[in-house]
Amino acid sequence: MIIKDLVFDEVPVRVYWPRTPTINKRRAMVFLHGGVGLFGDISKFDPFCNYIGRKSDSVVVFVRFRLAPEHPYPVPVLDCCTATIHLLKNAERYGVDPNRIIIGGDSSGGTFAAAVCHELATRKDLPRVRAQVLLYPFLQAVDFHLPSYQQNSSIPLSYKKRFLRFGLLYLTGRNVKVDEVIRGAHVPEELRVKYRKWVSADIIPEEFKDRGYVPPVLAPFSKEFYEKGKQALEPMFSPLLVEDTVIRQLPDTFILTCEYDIFRDDGLLYKKRLEDNGVPVTWHHVKDGFHGISMLVDFGPFKFPSEQIRFQHVIRFLECL
Repeated sequence: MIIKDLVFDEVPVRVYWPRTPTINKRRAMVFLHGGVGLFGDISKFDPFCNYIGRKSDSVVVFVRFRLAPEHPYPVPVLDCCTATIHLLKNAERYGVDPNRIIIGGDSSGGTFAAAVCHELATRKDLPRVRAQVLLYPFLQAVDFHLPSYQQNSSIPLSYKKRFLRFGLLYLTGRNVKVDEVIRGAHVPEELRVKYRKWVSADIIPEEFKDRGYVPPVLAPFSKEFYEKGKQALEPMFSPLLVEDTVIRQLPDTFILTCEYDIFRDDGLLYKKRLEDNGVPVTWHHVKDGFHGISMLVDFGPFKFPSEQIRFQHVIRFLECL
């Protein structure tokens, strides 16, 4: 791969170009990294970007967005929007077909990718985003008692309390107690009723409850906790909560979920919402997978051939675009 560090409208990026010659403009994938908006740098994701670019013969743009708590929500997402818009407007300058640009990300990067797609879905002055690739994304801050949250709350790399503590630090720029948020005290009853059609254990297929699920007893609504975290219910933070009018305009979507991941059910619920609104979805579920598996792809002496096989599903999806 040919690699260059560039700046897209004041947002630093690293761009990967395949070395193989071509007479046509290539597809491109804008990749947004995980790390809860707090962590993550190119050293952790360089192997994955190289792998995706080589195997799919695509240009890959890694966005080096600013991080919280110095730059809390929504700054990281807005940086991702800025970099993506720059590429859409200037695609040919980078050897990219403007009609074959994909937005993807893992974990919170998947959250950002979904949010960017929402922001661009109604833009008529830009080429339409071709697809989105969401790898085990976080997508909602309404219900932290879905089956996957209960089943996987104590699995290493996926501790529920730790993720939520980091998430609130990303959201607010300061440490916030998470116990009452976990119990749902931050959601007003009228919004809980509204969101139930999109976020509910009742929508999760029964096969995903086999490892256990107990309907929760929620905490009473607390205006104090709502005021501290009400931005968590915005679609830019919780993409699953966006209105159907936006969902219907989204591009082809690839969703990867992992069985041993607290965010598994977020992906399942988003898959259903997209399908219910006529959006083509390609879904791959890794039955023995866990949160963060993309970082094991092609990672030097620590690379796992099994993960490369699993991510062939992503490569095949990209090759069809």
